[in-house]
Amino acid sequence: MRQASCWQAENFVLQCGVTLPQIRVVYQTYGELSRDRDNVILYPTSYGAQHSDIDWLIQPEGILDPTRWFIVIPNMLGNGLSSSPSNGDLPGLAEQGLYFTHLDNVTVQQRLLQAVFGVEQLALVYGWSMGAQQAYHWGALYPERVQRIVAICGTARTTEHNQIFLESLRSALTADPTWNGKTFTGIPERGFRTFARIYASWAASQAYYRERVYTQLGYDTLADYLWRGWEVNYRKRDPRNLIAMLDTWWRCDISQNPTYQGDYRQAMAAIQAKTLVMPATTDLYFTPEDCAAEAALIPQAEYCPIPSIWGHRAGNPYQNPEDAAFIRQSVQDWLRS
Repeated sequence: MRQASCWQAENFVLQCGVTLPQIRVVYQTYGELSRDRDNVILYPTSYGAQHSDIDWLIQPEGILDPTRWFIVIPNMLGNGLSSSPSNGDLPGLAEQGLYFTHLDNVTVQQRLLQAVFGVEQLALVYGWSMGAQQAYHWGALYPERVQRIVAICGTARTTEHNQIFLESLRSALTADPTWNGKTFTGIPERGFRTFARIYASWAASQAYYRERVYTQLGYDTLADYLWRGWEVNYRKRDPRNLIAMLDTWWRCDISQNPTYQGDYRQAMAAIQAKTLVMPATTDLYFTPEDCAAEAALIPQAEYCPIPSIWGHRAGNPYQNPEDAAFIRQSVQDWLRS
């Protein structure tokens, strides 16, 4: 595999009004760019994830096949690789009026693709969760440049119910004694513990826990699963980055930008790309009802829910061959149609 690369630009104006002297995007590519540059798939990252966490589905005959497509994973702003609080590129958080939005993500991604690869057209934008949010933004902000979208377990606008969940996560971290109102003065031990348990309760369905699916994944007890399967993973991330990405997620609204000026229906209707909307039937963040309502607003959308008890995690089924097979077959059939 190639080494990840870094692209940067100077004097980037964020949607929040702050100008960053330098902004950078770390990205990974897979496959080969065709002579006509017509085989490009953009695959944005999800909450807390870096490119190496989500590239399991890129393999020959996989969900995304690098023998056919040139796949680019740009790391989301705030995730610790691209510009983030932890590397000093965002010198503060929302408490100081500093935050990233998906307009920022998509704008810098568009500049990266043009500057590095000379790419104007995308064959597909594929995204799960916050990656799906970015995919929808691509479709609305650059409607003539995106041929297809696959939106897995995500919406174009964060619902109020989802925002409450995000506020509970933010509150869990900032209630820790190490939070001084602007940043962390140490490791938020209690904050990480509470954060992980809130996240685990929402990420999978009630049926998932009722059937104790986690025991099939090598965890002996629920406590073991919550520690090794959740808390240990989030402790790998800087808490400032976790908050920065929460703030981006909370603010997600495809219409809150100069192009659409708050007209949500106009923004959704502007998406020209053929769009495959794939929620999970038991997702508690991005419910199938919310996803179906959005699909109805997109002119060329097809609605295809994932029948799964894995909840939100059905959309990133690296531990779940059944859901992975369903997504792979659905996406491949749809791309051939």
